[in-house]
Amino acid sequence: MPRTLRPGQGAQLHAVDVATGATALIYESTTLLFEAPNWTPDGHLLVNGDGNLYRIPATGGELTQIELAGVPPINNDHVLSPDGSTVYVSAEDGHLYAVPIEGGSHRRVSNNRGENFHYYLHGISPDGTQLAYIGLEIPSSAHGDSSVRTNVFTIPAAGGADLQLTNEDAPHDGSEFSPDGEWIYFNSERGSTEQGHAQLFRMRADGEEVTQLTFDERVNWFPHLSPDGSQLAYISYPPGTQGHPADLDVIIRVADPDAAESRDLVHVFGGQGTLNVNSWDPTGTQLAYVAYPLG
Repeated sequence: MPRTLRPGQGAQLHAVDVATGATALIYESTTLLFEAPNWTPDGHLLVNGDGNLYRIPATGGELTQIELAGVPPINNDHVLSPDGSTVYVSAEDGHLYAVPIEGGSHRRVSNNRGENFHYYLHGISPDGTQLAYIGLEIPSSAHGDSSVRTNVFTIPAAGGADLQLTNEDAPHDGSEFSPDGEWIYFNSERGSTEQGHAQLFRMRADGEEVTQLTFDERVNWFPHLSPDGSQLAYISYPPGTQGHPADLDVIIRVADPDAAESRDLVHVFGGQGTLNVNSWDPTGTQLAYVAYPLG
């Protein structure tokens, strides 16, 4: 079921200037819990909420619902094609769909791998031909194994065979292409001895040369590279966080592409929904994010 706001809670869409840290409130609601802003090439933002997808000018205004033409209710994993004409969404039925941004018939991209396999979309290659997603595999109870596996896969945006890039029991998430298409960035608990202690990684687009980027005491999720690849934004949870929950004091950080040096950009009450997808503006000077203040 889609998330809803707690009593007295609001959802606020902000843009922050990465150089100065100055923030601007774009839109807020006390009735709709919206999430995960994407910045479009023409200066709009896309957010999801209540299973739907909405568009709003980055300068402010009102949400306008985008027609998903029969697609099942969606979650907060959605990306835009490089030209902004198509939005790819993850639906609650576990599949990926391509939808024309201006309306029209949808197309299912994902394959039928059975009810125990779910697709969670996170990235698209710079040429628009490949999607990076997390494949969630629920083992069959017949095998007596209850552990869920989440690994990095790619699939052609036009549809085709899935390619599995990681094959680990440790959780993976947030897989996203670099702007040059050479790398996939993601977060994972691989290499950690403490459950839930996710850090940032990258690997070649073919799954080779897996490299850990962050090594701190906080729990780091959802790496997003700026359009020119010079800056890396991510969300940093408090130590000991399990997964990427909602309603925590989190930090949006900005670093160099190797994450060798990072700085706190903005402190936010949020988490899940705040920065799940790449929300850099086309110029690489601003980030959009969602806060969920209480009271």
